[in-house]
Amino acid sequence: MTHRSAAVPLDTASDTAQHRTATEEPPTVWPLPVRGEPWTRPDRTLVDGLSRVSSATACAKLHELGIRRTFVEGPMSMEPGTKITGPALTLQFMPQREDVASGLGQEYVERNTALWAVLEAVRPGDVLVVQAYGSAFTGCFGDMLVRYFKKKGGAGIVVDGRIRDSERVRRLGVPIWCTGTTPHYASQSELFPWAYDVPVATGGVLCLPGDMVVADDDGAVVVPRAKSEQVVRSASDHEEWEVFSRMRIDAGARLSDYYPLSPDSRAEYEQWRAARPS
Repeated sequence: MTHRSAAVPLDTASDTAQHRTATEEPPTVWPLPVRGEPWTRPDRTLVDGLSRVSSATACAKLHELGIRRTFVEGPMSMEPGTKITGPALTLQFMPQREDVASGLGQEYVERNTALWAVLEAVRPGDVLVVQAYGSAFTGCFGDMLVRYFKKKGGAGIVVDGRIRDSERVRRLGVPIWCTGTTPHYASQSELFPWAYDVPVATGGVLCLPGDMVVADDDGAVVVPRAKSEQVVRSASDHEEWEVFSRMRIDAGARLSDYYPLSPDSRAEYEQWRAARPS
């Protein structure tokens, strides 16, 4: 027996399509900004603990915990010698599409995009983590926006894209990790600030709102919030034995005996640590 699947009569299908077109026409301008779920900022003790951990050590300890993609590829510090640690406040740019987000009117005049909204959401100590697709054209931040970010108490910015007004921005002293500079601002180019407090993919790394960021001269690392305390505990011993190993190597010891610690040098390290003033 041949079975026939039920089919919608042609006139009914046509009526359905016409009804959908008439009643479900998408808006010509998307309601902006898009905001994700609220999140809670961490206890100061956690921030202070991570602030003593380098990005290299954080990356290594996360790898030991099975989290392998944590280094934000591309952005580097505008000012060598700076370091930041803090919770991630996220901003997501999207490719410009003029029928959905008109650009200049919303961003520069009406001020109702995620770029404006996220700056109002900044709390002291926040690290603004921005998804910008490595764009060489879009200037995600300039003098005025960074100035306001500083006034709000932001700790620093990590963006896989560019900034503008670089001379003035440097004078502000806000730590920024970016891929370079450009004379463009966002609505002159290819990206549009779309959402904040949402997951972002920055430099090939997933960053959730409230994740911790450790950034220094080696680059920026995203530490998952749930793993942060483990990283602090593990890194504390790691950072301390590296101090001991440097001392021994500088004094002429063999590298293979002290990096990493051999069983004998581990025992020597434990004695050294116990004798140190607390």
